[in-house]
Amino acid sequence: MTTRTRILEAAADLVAKSPNGDISTRAVCEAAQVGAPVLYRQFGDKEGLLSAVVDHGFDAYLATKRLHQPGADPIQDLRDGWDTHVAFALANPNLYRLMNSPLMRKPPASALEAHQILTRDLERAAAQGKLRISPELAAQMVMSANVGVALMLVGRPATFKDPDMSRRVRDAAHAAVFTPEAMYGETAAQDATTAPADTPAAAARLGALVRQSPPKALTTAETTLLSEWLERVSNAPDTTGAPPSSDLEPTPTRDAT
Repeated sequence: MTTRTRILEAAADLVAKSPNGDISTRAVCEAAQVGAPVLYRQFGDKEGLLSAVVDHGFDAYLATKRLHQPGADPIQDLRDGWDTHVAFALANPNLYRLMNSPLMRKPPASALEAHQILTRDLERAAAQGKLRISPELAAQMVMSANVGVALMLVGRPATFKDPDMSRRVRDAAHAAVFTPEAMYGETAAQDATTAPADTPAAAARLGALVRQSPPKALTTAETTLLSEWLERVSNAPDTTGAPPSSDLEPTPTRDAT
């Protein structure tokens, strides 16, 4: 075992056993049987050590995602991805809180990789016409909800004790980014009163296809511009239910004089 690995494993063990997830570099040095200069030479400072601890602990979780072969239905893959994310948080509460701590100025590499994997699956959904907004915006929305519910379940179990809480939030978040057809099937979607306009979903799908296979008839600059336009269309606010502009004008008041 290398010195770096010994320090990481000692730090990870202390983080897991800590009442609040905090550790001292002195305790890590004692547990790993190394001097402080060795620790700082390997990791720079305490934040560098903690960031490495997160990546070390999260690596096993990400390894399963790296090896996972995409299924035929990206929606189901995304549901499974949400569930495994929450399961990891519940099994490693201190490590998960550390990973999402605002005190860490630089996000751990594992957090960035998890976001990239999520975006990749959403790209697949968009290419199949199942996404109503761009994959990039959908990834931000889904990840925010996923991390939020995981942190609440980890940090406030006495308050958030509904066993179906994660599933409820997951389905609500997915309903906001996927088309009704993708979520509920063609028949159910025909009766949905909240079905989005066709244009944003079509733009999201075309944008994903353009990114997958850039049109040979366009220059690189033209392809970039097209992708930007499609993303703006797919992410445009839904105004289909807005009243006519005349209805928004203030009602004139009668002169009292």
